[in-house]
Amino acid sequence: MSQDELAIRSVVTSWMDATMRGDIESVLGLMTDDALFLVPGKPPMTKAGFEAASRSQAAAKVRIVAQSEVQEVRVEGAMAYMWSNLTVTMTREGKSGSNTRTGQTLTVFRRVDGRWLLCRDANLLVEG
Repeated sequence: MSQDELAIRSVVTSWMDATMRGDIESVLGLMTDDALFLVPGKPPMTKAGFEAASRSQAAAKVRIVAQSEVQEVRVEGAMAYMWSNLTVTMTREGKSGSNTRTGQTLTVFRRVDGRWLLCRDANLLVEG
């Protein structure tokens, strides 16, 4: 495995860990300023939209548990892509039950000042 692939896998691990800790600032630091998220049935979400949604979930005391199984990483110069199987479970404090979504993701990374950062993410998660 190349150093770049290891670095990208480390970004994914850091993202998952920070998400489960509710550390929004750390997650934001793992993406480019022009990051864009694509999800079925909704308009594209910018980094600012991602931050607003994350802060809203935190205020609503939503606990997120996520697991990503990286299937492939390809690096081409200063750009890379990865596809993975992702499962995300969200549970609101004080409420019974949870919402689980699972599916594949396709993520594009850009090397910025020597660091790999997420710049595009398309997920095909569905409720399961």
